Amino acid sequence: MKAHASACLALALAAAGAAAGDAHRGARLYEARCGGCHGVDEHRVGPKHRGVFGRRAGSAAGFAYSPALAASTLVWNETTLARWLADPEATIPGQAMGYRVDDARDRADLIAYLRGL
Repeated sequence: MKAHASACLALALAAAGAAAGDAHRGARLYEARCGGCHGVDEHRVGPKHRGVFGRRAGSAAGFAYSPALAASTLVWNETTLARWLADPEATIPGQAMGYRVDDARDRADLIAYLRGL
């Protein structure tokens, strides 16, 4: 029984690590996929991303958000960013971002990168 519990714990920890993402790969993905519209420290077509974790959606000072994002009460974390990147419109209907990240690994890696900003 103890061996089974240890094996289950090891599998759970491995799965958690895999889900955490690769921040180095995420940085490259960010530059290639996100950098055209977002900056780390400056607003572009989209808002800046430094400090996004724990921030309420639509609340970065100095950026003109869509009414849907400005009214949102969503707070950015691993779960909400994963939903957002997979389907922004389903996450916050009426938002203005016309881009999604279909691959789960790419989402995890981008989120790992954003977490470190």
